[in-house]
Amino acid sequence: MGKDDSGSSEVNATALHPAYTVTNVQTKIRTLDGVKVTYSSWTKLFRLHAKTYKVLDHIDGTKAHVETDPGYDQWVEIDALVLQWVYNTLSDDLMVRILESDTTAQAAWNKLKTNFLNNKGSRAAALEQEFSNLNLAACSSMEAYCQKLKDLADQLGDVDNPVTESRLVL
Repeated sequence: MGKDDSGSSEVNATALHPAYTVTNVQTKIRTLDGVKVTYSSWTKLFRLHAKTYKVLDHIDGTKAHVETDPGYDQWVEIDALVLQWVYNTLSDDLMVRILESDTTAQAAWNKLKTNFLNNKGSRAAALEQEFSNLNLAACSSMEAYCQKLKDLADQLGDVDNPVTESRLVL
């Protein structure tokens, strides 16, 4: 890096974006299958990963890019990379539900969200029943039982039907 007339370091316009350093996203984000890995936990991990690698705007839409922006071509390329991350961290049956050509990472993210959070009322009722009827005998250990309750509570929160901490303890 050189110095300009003001004495400050020049910014290298060709610096490698952090997203390009990810070699295998599956080592960082587990595969969403809706059973072992819930939508709630997957989105938390994915958002954390996206924030770390400075691509959160590709899934939450905070920064709109238009074709006339100077960095548009790189943004499109990174968006395709983030879209690959989404597809590579989904089970096969979930991936085919949201797979589309000529889409963006945010569109795929929103489609997946709709897939999991659509029909909130009926989904909440089914989860509530599963939460209320879960017993220790259905699980391999006390730890598995507590984890299943926590997973169900997280899923209920996702559909706007949160479980209070006191109810979870009981």
